[in-house]
Amino acid sequence: MVRKFHQFISDVNFEMNKVSWPNWDELRGSTYVVLITTLIMIVFLFLVDFLLSKILNYIL
Repeated sequence: MVRKFHQFISDVNFEMNKVSWPNWDELRGSTYVVLITTLIMIVFLFLVDFLLSKILNYIL
């Protein structure tokens, strides 16, 4: 069991060395993209929900 755990940690370490970590500018740019996309989706879903609510209230 201990040997398997040691092998697992060794494999994780090996794979983590292959990871390409973003620098600060790339990370900040990606964060802005996620925030802007989230805000656009919030506004879109709010408008769709509002319009469907008004349509259903009109029909019923």
